[in-house]
Amino acid sequence: MGTDRSATTRWAGGLADGSGTVSLDSSGVGSFDVSWPARTEEPGPLTSPEELIAAAHSSCYSMMLSHVVGEAGGTLRSAQTSAVVTFVVGEGITKIALTTRADVEGLDDAAFDKAVQDAKDQCPVSGLVKGNTEMTLDAARG
Repeated sequence: MGTDRSATTRWAGGLADGSGTVSLDSSGVGSFDVSWPARTEEPGPLTSPEELIAAAHSSCYSMMLSHVVGEAGGTLRSAQTSAVVTFVVGEGITKIALTTRADVEGLDDAAFDKAVQDAKDQCPVSGLVKGNTEMTLDAARG
């Protein structure tokens, strides 16, 4: 049996001059303002679908890396993962670049390299974009 998570966006106005608020309903941790200019120009204090996807991807990847490293017999002491989601008007999301620096014990370099790639391949958010969007991974110990 799976789990469901939900969010709601309230939007008013046209695309270019309108604005909205996205609320994270499942957790109740907050509501965040969104707008087209924040999506295509400078975000300022607003978020965008791409930033929310980046947050989802970086957290999902880190969790999966922890799992894969453990399955390989190592220990993930810490990981810092960032995701950059590129949005091009008229084309959509064209690229996701993951960067991770991980402090891993108990794996040699070859096993570490396999673990970081396996984590990318097994991450559920990666699976959503696989085959649709260019995805890169820059992973190193650190």
